[in-house]
Amino acid sequence: MRAADLERRLLVRARAVITAQVAGAVTLVVALVGMLVYCVTIEGQESSARRDLALAVDRADIAHPPPCVWLFELRGNALTTSPGAPTALPVRSVLRRVAADHRTRAGRVTVGGRSYAVRTAVRGGVVRQAAIDLRYQMEERRRLYGALAAAEAAGLLAALFVGQLLSRRAIAPLGEVLARQRRFVADASHELRTPLTQLHTRAQLLQRRLRPGGDPCDLAADLGRMVTGTRRLGEVIDDLLLSAQLRQNRRPFGTVDLETLADDLAAAESARAETREATVEVRGRGPGPYAVRGVEPALRRVVTSLIDNAFGHIAPGGHITVTLTRNDGMVELEVRDDGVGLDPRDAERLFTRFARGEHGTGRRFGLGLALVREIVDGHGGTIEVDGRPGAGAAFTVRLPAAARTADAEAGPRATRPETGPWPHPEAEARHAHAEHADLTPSPPPPVAAPRSPFR
Repeated sequence: MRAADLERRLLVRARAVITAQVAGAVTLVVALVGMLVYCVTIEGQESSARRDLALAVDRADIAHPPPCVWLFELRGNALTTSPGAPTALPVRSVLRRVAADHRTRAGRVTVGGRSYAVRTAVRGGVVRQAAIDLRYQMEERRRLYGALAAAEAAGLLAALFVGQLLSRRAIAPLGEVLARQRRFVADASHELRTPLTQLHTRAQLLQRRLRPGGDPCDLAADLGRMVTGTRRLGEVIDDLLLSAQLRQNRRPFGTVDLETLADDLAAAESARAETREATVEVRGRGPGPYAVRGVEPALRRVVTSLIDNAFGHIAPGGHITVTLTRNDGMVELEVRDDGVGLDPRDAERLFTRFARGEHGTGRRFGLGLALVREIVDGHGGTIEVDGRPGAGAAFTVRLPAAARTADAEAGPRATRPETGPWPHPEAEARHAHAEHADLTPSPPPPVAAPRSPFR
């Protein structure tokens, strides 16, 4: 089972548990309230019946008893009955016992298939008995039972709905955290693969040139490029860790010269190009400078991913051309290769995260190109791809050009100085919060494991 499927099942199970707990709690509360209402109602009915019977025995006129109450008097052997009394009453055995011992008796009796509350006492030398029919109380209780059952059912349905709603809201942050975690791992695997590949290739060349007869000048140049590569690898790690934080501070844009950026990255790829007998050429078309407003590490990722993508699709001896053009307030950066090309119908799908392509070599999951589009969109630009099967492909990035300044006219420059092999952590922490903080859309769909980029 894939990790994403397992996480989804755990989230569903957690929602079900929370829903059941909330529903159980609400149902229990409704049941307790219903029991309390029932007990209060029963106690009220019994207290009312006892009070009415006591008043009837003590003070009521036998000819005009209270409503729903019947009176009986026993004088010696003569029995007097209130009008309309049931034929099953009075309870003669109780009358005789009270007449014998003069002790007041009260309770319930069932005669003739009906239940009555009866009170018998001696008043003024006369034995009096009052009875009240309990069928009205029983009907009221049945109505109460129905109302409580309906309230319990409605409470259960409401509890399930509320529990589902609360569980979704409670689990949503956890699901977002898991999605962010998967995205971070996927992005980290993509971002770290290219600089590690460059360092590995450079180390292999150094190993070869360290053999007897190697040129020390070549060794010095390769060592310098390795130092630059380790510095950029440090930048990638710092930016990835900072981008995993919540979106709090947005990184300010600066002026970035794409020509300088492309030249640096082409030089960094020279070792890989040499091993594959390929060429990477950077050229400008028309007057410069080719400066844009943006975040320099993010734009470096754009160019790096496009060049790296081209390497994955060219044959040994192939050519990669990076062309820069300034036109109508926009700077265009085109990365063209003469590799296996692509199907024009797949052009849009290439920028979908984790989309698998059919051309090229290695593990292709489209993560790099998806990140490229996110960064370009965050800079207010566009990216397009053109190509044919067997005729290579060309990716064109268009970004708003930076305003011309005296410094820009003096010459190209990058926003980030090359001060050492690793960025200073405190300096980076002040301005490197979440490189893609304002460039990153919603979390990615679940994947089995983060893989490498490309189309």
